[in-house]
Amino acid sequence: MNLYRADHVGSLLRPKRLLDARRAHAEGKMSRQALTEIEDQAILDALAMQKSTGIDVYSDGEFRRASWIEGPFAALDGLSMRTSSRFEQPLWQGKGAKEANEDMPIAWAMVTAKLKLRHSITGHETAFLKKHARGPYKITMPGPTMLLNLYEPGVTSRVYPTRQDFLDDVVRVYQSEVDAQIADGASYIQLDSLRYAMALSGFPGPIEDDMSDVKGIVAQAIAADNAVLARCKGKNVVTGVHICRGNHRSAWLMEGSYDAVAEQLFTQTQTDRFLLEYDDARSGGFAPLRFVPKGKIVVLGIVTTRTGALESQETLMRRVDEASRHLPLEQLALSPQCGFASTELGNLLSEDEERRKLELVAKTARRIWG
Repeated sequence: MNLYRADHVGSLLRPKRLLDARRAHAEGKMSRQALTEIEDQAILDALAMQKSTGIDVYSDGEFRRASWIEGPFAALDGLSMRTSSRFEQPLWQGKGAKEANEDMPIAWAMVTAKLKLRHSITGHETAFLKKHARGPYKITMPGPTMLLNLYEPGVTSRVYPTRQDFLDDVVRVYQSEVDAQIADGASYIQLDSLRYAMALSGFPGPIEDDMSDVKGIVAQAIAADNAVLARCKGKNVVTGVHICRGNHRSAWLMEGSYDAVAEQLFTQTQTDRFLLEYDDARSGGFAPLRFVPKGKIVVLGIVTTRTGALESQETLMRRVDEASRHLPLEQLALSPQCGFASTELGNLLSEDEERRKLELVAKTARRIWG
């Protein structure tokens, strides 16, 4: 298993030219081919930037998506678009909350028919990365339980009587997608999920009102993630699960330590790597890491993507030392706490600040692990 000591979650700030092109395409002023050419060049530039920082893992920055969760929406039949989100009240908190609550560029949908994969969710991303990445690259997808927000009681229930029936079919689709990714040469597949943080914080989001059965919610998410990640077993593919508390315009949705879910999550989830948000007090302490089994890596997200202020290397090293009191140093790695642009609007920092954050992750990892 590759240790990848200097990792990052995946999304990167979109350059202005790319944002302008996506807007022009949406308005019918630019062809799909012209937009693809601009996306390709932006990704090539992003790959070169990542190489210059010394980071161990490459991504395409999710430059072909409006948001981290968008991929399945465009690839699946059986969905109807909503006129509005079910997020009807301001929910975002912290720096950027005003911007975050005013603009959320996600095309919300609901399931109205049986799911059918029209085309690969990430195949176009994998093919380009396989050809152009300067080293190991990752493919990211929203965890399968994140699609539960597409379930509309009274509508979806006509084709999937229960949320679990629907989730079982989502898992089937994801298994097919992962098989295709592996066949295309993917070597690092990551599932991104707010579901675990929803359980530990009691935050229902747009899914349901009752979040009191924490163990049941976590068990459901673990079972779905494991069923997907199992397709990678024996295929020389690194797997990761990233756990986030919301990340949009430098704002956040949830808080709460990992304590409430740690033993269940860390001992039962069959992944190689946990990428954990740990950039401020909202995530609690490192003590829950004591439940992580031997052989698994915890990627400490201790460099924030919410501000451009650069952490000191000494502070990061002290935090790694603190974490190593609960989990051996050889089972740790470093990354930013989340993506720099979970939505295409991005967090409130500059591209130069983003680059310096990635450099800091890489230099600190080299200093600690060599």
